[in-house]
Amino acid sequence: QVQVEESGGGLVQAGDSVMLSCVVSGRRTFDKYAMGWFRQVPGKEREERECVATINYSGDTTYYTDSVKGRFTISRDNAKNTVCLQMNNLKPEKTAVYYCEISPLGGSTTDVYVDWGRGTKVTVST
Repeated sequence: QVQVEESGGGLVQAGDSVMLSCVVSGRRTFDKYAMGWFRQVPGKEREERECVATINYSGDTTYYTDSVKGRFTISRDNAKNTVCLQMNNLKPEKTAVYYCEISPLGGSTTDVYVDWGRGTKVTVST
């Protein structure tokens, strides 16, 4: 059984930096899957999660939603089955839970992601 565990969220101030981490266990072929970070605001369903960043299986192709380009960096370590999201210059965006998700295909929509964790909440205060 695949387990996905996100960590690193919390209460931060606008302008601060924070790094989210995700560890995947139970999947021996982690390096064959794309990974993505999605965020979900209160009141929204999973299908409405916003794709923040994705990274392909090898780590050489990334995608960022426009609002985070230049501020966020996604990376992965296939030897450790981990993926991270470095978030710099955080803006007072809406409070959201960030989810780490796994996809055999890759992409920016939740329908191609097959596993995810419980999420980690990030609250940015002004």
